[in-house]
Amino acid sequence: MKQRTLAMMTGFEQYTRKTRRAIFLEEMEQVVPWGELSALVEPHYSKPGKGRRPVGVERMLRIYFLQQWFNL
Repeated sequence: MKQRTLAMMTGFEQYTRKTRRAIFLEEMEQVVPWGELSALVEPHYSKPGKGRRPVGVERMLRIYFLQQWFNL
């Protein structure tokens, strides 16, 4: 259970402004077909075995795309 903030108690949470990050992530969600890309990459992605489990396919794709877009 989350602690209620002053904004939640007074009803001001409906006036929240979208951050640039939220806008960018929504745009990215609309532009890139994540399900189709994940299906293409998944057969070639490492499988869990002994040791540390690999990071999920879709998460890694998102990380790679962010690295390319922001030249990281």
